[in-house]
Amino acid sequence: MPNLGTTEIIIIALVVLVLFGSKKLPDAARSFGRSLRIFKAETKGLREDDQPAPAAQPAPLPIEAQPPVAQPQAVAPGQAVAPGQVSASSVNATASVNGTASAADRG
Repeated sequence: MPNLGTTEIIIIALVVLVLFGSKKLPDAARSFGRSLRIFKAETKGLREDDQPAPAAQPAPLPIEAQPPVAQPQAVAPGQAVAPGQVSASSVNATASVNGTASAADRG
């Protein structure tokens, strides 16, 4: 496209002024502005139609509360516990951790 200098722009403005007259020129500019505004609104609407709607984000999964892990209790040197059996002290310790009381504790 050719470069338009200051003199070329002035000449074009004078030709437009002579063709349309000074009375119709403001109305023509106003009409051109309205048309341009409508065109921009329509192109914006078309762009929004082309873009896909954002997918609904899945709700975060609730974290399940896990029961506290009971720590192994130390056995006194005089007490021996066979494998697979539970000592009375570990039952009482587990009951106190879980918030339940055994029959001996309630008594």
